[in-house]
Amino acid sequence: MIIEPVSLVRQVEIVFKELRQELGELNSGTVFLQIRNNSVGKFGVRHNPLESRNGLVHKVGEGLAESQWQAFRQLALDSLKYKVNWTHGEITFDFTVKKDTLYASVMFESNYNMSNLL
Repeated sequence: MIIEPVSLVRQVEIVFKELRQELGELNSGTVFLQIRNNSVGKFGVRHNPLESRNGLVHKVGEGLAESQWQAFRQLALDSLKYKVNWTHGEITFDFTVKKDTLYASVMFESNYNMSNLL
């Protein structure tokens, strides 16, 4: 049996689908994808879900609405067009919601191994 490789675009779609419920609870954070051989390995969300004011702990914000999640997912998919000539590294997507507006940015980190070049 031959298994076709899954494209990176499809893998990012799967990641965002898997994180949908968690992102629905967060109004800021960082989604990260660790990539090796153009495949997503580890992925997840870094965030601070709780704040403390005057000694009282409470949840921060409402989380991403469906339309905001769709826009965030599309940004992630569109950003892959800018990933050039590297197969190992990390992609991070920082996001926050302020006054019902989603703000997001993307950062690529490429990794190379000298032992592969010598």
